[in-house]
Amino acid sequence: MPTVRARPDDLKEACVTEAFAIIAAEGLEKLSLREVARRLGVSHQAPYRHFPSRDHILAEVVARAFDHFAAYLDGRQRTPDPEQDLGGMGVAYLRYAGEHPLEYRLMFATPLPDHTQHPGMMRSARHAFTLLEQGLERMRNALGTASPRDAITLDALFIWSALHGLAGIQNGSTIATLALPRKLLAEAPTHLLTRISHALAGGHPGSPSVSPLRHPAGDN
Repeated sequence: MPTVRARPDDLKEACVTEAFAIIAAEGLEKLSLREVARRLGVSHQAPYRHFPSRDHILAEVVARAFDHFAAYLDGRQRTPDPEQDLGGMGVAYLRYAGEHPLEYRLMFATPLPDHTQHPGMMRSARHAFTLLEQGLERMRNALGTASPRDAITLDALFIWSALHGLAGIQNGSTIATLALPRKLLAEAPTHLLTRISHALAGGHPGSPSVSPLRHPAGDN
């Protein structure tokens, strides 16, 4: 006889967990509320009590990924040195992308539901970007080169773009075909942070020369 699964005590949480499992095992295109219901052993209408559409459950999965990502950045090793702390945030970003590739792809390489219809989906994404802006502002103030808000935001976008580019390369399969020395690949994050630091210093005429964006010792 087929195994009968017990109805989940918390159907909403079970649906989110199962949706993530479907995406991880078979890809985003396989996600549907009917498939979630089938795997949970509940009626095909049951998930609709919590998620009116596929977009609603996908938005919840993406929101959880951003929650995890933002908490990861918040939980990084802190330092009172604003420049070192900003460098540590960059290292944490790259480490998260390497340790959680599925969540990273869901956040940054997935066609997302309309955020105006699912405002909670991007709440933690905004928090993560604010952390970067705040880190930049602290560093600028410590160096005596305070910048207007628009300049801070543009620099934050520059840093994010650079980190995202390296994260995408490291998570992709192409890099393995280039037969690059492992030593160079291991040095790539620190090199990137160094170049970002030089670019930030050079982008503001009259600002003092700054050292590379450092990160806590032994934190790679």
